[in-house]
Amino acid sequence: MVTKAPAKTEYEAVIGLETHCQLSTDTKIFCNCSTTFGADPNHQVCPICMGMPGVLPVLNETVLEYAVKAGRALNCEIAKYSKFDRKQYFYPDLPKNYQVSQYDLPIAEHGWLEIEIVDEQGEATCKKIGITRLHMEEDAGKLVHGGSDRLAGSTHSLVDFNRTGVPLIEIVSEPDMRTGLEAAEYAQEIRRIVRYLGVSDGNMQEGSLRCDVNISVRPRGQKEFGTKVEIKNMNSFSAIQRAIDYEIARQIEAIESGEPIIQETRLWEEGAQRTIGMRSKEGSSDYRYFPEPDLTPIEVAPSLLKQWQSELPELPAAKRHRYEEEIGLSPYDTRILTDDHAITQYFETTLAAGASAKQAANWLMGDITGYLNNENLSITDIALTPEALAELIQLIEANTISGKIAKELLPELLTKGGSPKALVEQKGLTQISDAATLESLIDEVLAAHPQELEQYRNGKTKLQGFFMGQVMKRTSGRADPKAANQMLAKKLKG
Repeated sequence: MVTKAPAKTEYEAVIGLETHCQLSTDTKIFCNCSTTFGADPNHQVCPICMGMPGVLPVLNETVLEYAVKAGRALNCEIAKYSKFDRKQYFYPDLPKNYQVSQYDLPIAEHGWLEIEIVDEQGEATCKKIGITRLHMEEDAGKLVHGGSDRLAGSTHSLVDFNRTGVPLIEIVSEPDMRTGLEAAEYAQEIRRIVRYLGVSDGNMQEGSLRCDVNISVRPRGQKEFGTKVEIKNMNSFSAIQRAIDYEIARQIEAIESGEPIIQETRLWEEGAQRTIGMRSKEGSSDYRYFPEPDLTPIEVAPSLLKQWQSELPELPAAKRHRYEEEIGLSPYDTRILTDDHAITQYFETTLAAGASAKQAANWLMGDITGYLNNENLSITDIALTPEALAELIQLIEANTISGKIAKELLPELLTKGGSPKALVEQKGLTQISDAATLESLIDEVLAAHPQELEQYRNGKTKLQGFFMGQVMKRTSGRADPKAANQMLAKKLKG
């Protein structure tokens, strides 16, 4: 008798993200200290952000404005009444031994955003990810860990309080993601949105955007969640994806071998490509929240909410849909063009100046992006204006110059700027499209290469490329390639 092996259990991950975005205000959330990145340690502090006795915080109104705009961009409901709370915990870089945050009455709740996954075939799949809440809070300081202390013979840590009191919004997602790829794309979409809004620069390398992942694993089809583990210390979107993929595999292996999953906080080790245990995870009761007595509750006036709503720009997901449906670009093209807000603005200004969408997209994603990557520049650093790029494209489409000549002109336009039309006239690079002139040139080329002509007519038809190259060489690339190729083909067959 043959017995069937038990079916292998299939698992799925349940993933949610907590994303902290530093707001791009000039001053901190409750005082007038600067938020400039890179200042000398402990040079941007005052009695208020250091929590000295007798001081009173005052909410920076721009922080409220940016939080509300971010909440509306994430399709959240803006609270008619919200408040600040004290979150108690003890850590060397927290001078007050509590953090001013929002607990049960946040500024925004119940939203969503749309992510788009583009597969290898260029097909796009959209998915909505729920947003549980968005709240305002102050940042803690920064610990700088040193090596051995020469006097005491032990390691030491230094504290920089410049970040203390820097304004943050924390965005908490619903546990709607199932893969590391979805989570990485969600984090990127958050960054796109805050950059489009201008409320945060989203620079992960400077700590302006930080993501903590909550992840559990369960048998597919089971409603109950597994034991949740938090992962910290991921400094790139690819690290988020790799950390999640590793943790999914680790948890499945533990479950299969009968080991318990512990609710804990783990760190991602980039060098070893693994997560390691850091500490047991706190619950909300451990923080002993209570209302912040030094700050009044917040009520956003309907007129102010309406004004801030009207100031929202077109957001990345809406742009992607518009580019695909109205302009006819592919999902891949739209994804590249909408990822960087500066490139999006450059692209749209180029279109407004009269360029065709596909040509503008090709130049931006091809030669111009290649130059930016090689020189480590951004689109705002080049001398070629969107209007000049539109002019260059129009010269090609009018057969005034060839694409080859345009590519030769591009380096000078990128570094020096100016008018492509004026540069073409100055260098005498106008394309030769006159039929009689082209016919004469082709006759000269054929007469100069009788051996190759005989080989072509004996069946070696690939030599047409050779003759075309000779025509372009004689004209320094100025011959209209389409017209010249058609005329050459007729001459060769004749």
